[in-house]
Amino acid sequence: MEFKQLQSFTAVVKYNSFTIAAEKLFISQPTISAHIRQLEDELNIRLISRTTKNIEITPKGREFYEYAVNILDLRDRMIEQCSSNTKKIIHLGASTIPSAYILPEILPEFGRHYPDTYFIIHQNDSHGIIESLLDGVFNVGLIGMPCEKESLTCIPFCQDHMIIITPVNEYFLKLQESAENPFHELLKSPIILREKGSGSKKSIDMFLEKMEIHEKDLHVTARINDQEAIKNLVAGGLGISIISERAARNFIKEKRLLCFELPEYIKHRNLYLAYRSDFIMKSHVQDFINFIQKHYQT
Repeated sequence: MEFKQLQSFTAVVKYNSFTIAAEKLFISQPTISAHIRQLEDELNIRLISRTTKNIEITPKGREFYEYAVNILDLRDRMIEQCSSNTKKIIHLGASTIPSAYILPEILPEFGRHYPDTYFIIHQNDSHGIIESLLDGVFNVGLIGMPCEKESLTCIPFCQDHMIIITPVNEYFLKLQESAENPFHELLKSPIILREKGSGSKKSIDMFLEKMEIHEKDLHVTARINDQEAIKNLVAGGLGISIISERAARNFIKEKRLLCFELPEYIKHRNLYLAYRSDFIMKSHVQDFINFIQKHYQT
């Protein structure tokens, strides 16, 4: 198996075309076909189904594509890191809340102190970031849940404030004015939850467990990982949700959502810095880690 074969295959998947892949790689279409045929022969699987009009990536082909992309990315990073004249680049993975609300806050300030450091940022859920860190794809990850993998160092660097959000209507306005604990009453409403794999979902699971509430007893109307979509659906009346106060702040300020606080002992969760503890860390990556820790300590 050779890099050129992986490049040909990933290009065909990316552009869904042998012709365009050949143009992008500046090689002939028969060469592209030969590379993919060689991969299929070596792996003894079908990667691409061809017809006279279109192509279709097989399930095994989709799975192999993810591996191929990671292999090529690692090759590029190896060349980048080992080159004497390389720029200082940090490959950073960030889950939903850190990517949307933490990075915009800290990267401009970091850039003023370290103007020669650049970032390549990938957004995924916390589980996806952890898997990519283990695969060596990222230098650093910012995630919303702890990781107990021995090869990863996971350090809490700041706290996130979780709240319940609801539509603005007469029922929830009255409930907000109630002096009684509204949580069990709120959770009788239809609810929108995050998909498994996110740090927010893990925090919600812990909240429900401490309240002795089983998810199967909730009326779950949707599972979505996009915070903006969740806010819009709640504002539109589809249900309630439990999300980061950072994410809901603008909708609450505009009075498009109502906010209910969680009990003090469960309303905070940690956000974590994660990196491979068995890798030799570049000095500019260590600078970034130190900067984040110092920023939130102050």
